[in-house]
Amino acid sequence: MVWEKEKIVGSCLVGGAAFAVGASFLHLFLKGELPLGLGLGSGLPWCSFRKRKPVRVYMDGCFDMMHYGHCNALRQARALGDQLVVGVVSDEEIIANKGPPVTPLHERMIMVKAVKWVDEVIPDAPYAITEDFMKKLFDEYQIDYIIHGDDPCVLPDGTDAYALAKKAGRYKQIKRTEGVSSTDIVGRMLLCVRERSVSDSHSHSSLQRQFSHGHNSPKFEDGASSAGTRVSHFLPTSRRIVQFSNGKGPGPDARIIYIDGAFDLFHAGHVEILRRARELGDFLLVGIHNDQTVSAKRGAHRPIMNLHERSLSVLACRYVDEVIIGAPWEVSRDTITTFDISLVVHGTVAESDDFQKEEDNPYAVPISMSIFQILDSPLDITTSTIIRRIVANHEAYQKRNLKKEASEKKYYEQKSFVTGD
Repeated sequence: MVWEKEKIVGSCLVGGAAFAVGASFLHLFLKGELPLGLGLGSGLPWCSFRKRKPVRVYMDGCFDMMHYGHCNALRQARALGDQLVVGVVSDEEIIANKGPPVTPLHERMIMVKAVKWVDEVIPDAPYAITEDFMKKLFDEYQIDYIIHGDDPCVLPDGTDAYALAKKAGRYKQIKRTEGVSSTDIVGRMLLCVRERSVSDSHSHSSLQRQFSHGHNSPKFEDGASSAGTRVSHFLPTSRRIVQFSNGKGPGPDARIIYIDGAFDLFHAGHVEILRRARELGDFLLVGIHNDQTVSAKRGAHRPIMNLHERSLSVLACRYVDEVIIGAPWEVSRDTITTFDISLVVHGTVAESDDFQKEEDNPYAVPISMSIFQILDSPLDITTSTIIRRIVANHEAYQKRNLKKEASEKKYYEQKSFVTGD
């Protein structure tokens, strides 16, 4: 009887062990990790495993005047694989195919690298996917799929820029983010230039309403509208905010850094000062001023991008942990206490010198608390810098937008519902 009991117990132990091993293998199988061998003649220990090859996807673009639409495209592309490789088209290729870029390659590289969903960046990518470049993507970069939005990308000769990828069966499509494009943003600035040259009759408030609420572009005396200008047709949703958010708060002992601003036409200068700020602590909180505040402080035609658009651009930055949408102009003691802010910072390159004033300084409270620090800005770029580039070469951009307007119009006329987010 004792022997029988021991036999039963032994059988249970063996059966339990076998079940545990089987469950472990099932777990590894579901994770995509397959065993190479169990050491029986294979020369490999039973615990050697081969991990599933990560799915690598590729997406390219000019990423000129980079905005939340670009970021959302990269977010969707990243969701189709495990690693996202992004090709940034060279200045020369953009000039040949679209016209002069507003931001040069090195600034566009900074912007793309800062997007939280990007794993790797390839500079000087070609505008069209050639056979040689596609082979390089597949062989050297181990790319599994090439991604692009549902909007057509047509070369000057009328052919599809992604025809070869589609033919190879290695192409996947994502949904275009509606309501914004680089052409649209340039058009918003061209609208300001055109209106000033034609008439000074537009009031501060009427222009601000156009920028903030998406009124149609006005017609001019020559019968033309501002080319390519579709002023802020973006429809914000809570779901989009959630998609862009990290969804995590600071830890109990986190050193929280706070920086605020308009962050209009989010550019490389913004990215670099945010990177510097994030290095000073464990959690970066960014305050984004509302449209009315920006307009009052920066002038009649600001902001170019409305509050929701600016918030998404900042949230997409990998250095940012959280944003305050519609942050107050003055940093109060209550704000500091509510968010447990350890340090308030500001860059040396800015649109104004308010942070250096003795009176009416919005940072008077953190200065009095000895928790204010001025950071050397890595780049001498402001929103005004970007606008000046447009103004200085507005005829070329006007021509580029006129060319793009036709394809934009055709896209919206033929637009149908596309699944995706």
